[in-house]
Amino acid sequence: MPGFGLTMGLTLMWLSIIVLIPLAGLVLKTFELSFEQFWAILTSRRTLNALNISFGLAFLAAIVNLVMGMVIVWALVRYRFPGRRLFDAIVDIPFALPTAVAGVALTSLFAQKGWLGAPLAELGIKVAFTPTGIFIAMIFIGIPFVVRTVQPVLIDLDKEIEEAAASLGANRWHTVFRVILPSLIPAMLTGFALAFARAVGEYGSVIFIAGNLPNISEIAPLLIVIRLSEYRYADATAIAVVMLLASFLIIFAINRIQRWAQIRIPTH
Repeated sequence: MPGFGLTMGLTLMWLSIIVLIPLAGLVLKTFELSFEQFWAILTSRRTLNALNISFGLAFLAAIVNLVMGMVIVWALVRYRFPGRRLFDAIVDIPFALPTAVAGVALTSLFAQKGWLGAPLAELGIKVAFTPTGIFIAMIFIGIPFVVRTVQPVLIDLDKEIEEAAASLGANRWHTVFRVILPSLIPAMLTGFALAFARAVGEYGSVIFIAGNLPNISEIAPLLIVIRLSEYRYADATAIAVVMLLASFLIIFAINRIQRWAQIRIPTH
């Protein structure tokens, strides 16, 4: 195609400046540590707990966002009701809202004297300054990724497929689970991966509601910032490299599953 060499060169140059060079610098900084030092940092109790909180809660939040995001998408696409456009716009608020503002708002809302925190405290449930608060913050910032990824696919899905299934005797539940959902699986997996990746690296909206107690409610991005403030740059990059590799492997696996779904379940 005309201009392929120029556009490919510009693409590689821009990608290198924005993505590849910073990531290479991150990896090279880690080589200042010996393998024993690197392993000691990663296997320390504080690091393992921080990684477990970040990845574990991010995975659970992505699952919740996948389920509830599908419910929201179905309501917005398949039904007409007053205020539908308003609710459709509200979905994008986590995109536009500064993460620090979201963190302060969630903390105020779920604090022990907050609108939602007070009734939950009476039931013996504490949200703010606990891992539960981290979980809620991750759900908040991840839900738009699922909705906006699946929504256009469901809109473009031909309704004649559902009519054909109904004419062949399928009830509504069979049509949803045997006809509609298989066509949405690649988009659902993409939304899940995006929500998971965003939650793993989230910082601003989490630190306000987390409590940031080491080994209890300290996330890995915060531990990296702490190590940087202590001028332990190699320690910080060691943790960051592990997060980078783990995120890459998980997203790569989800992309392979998505590719498999596209081959096994062709778009109607």
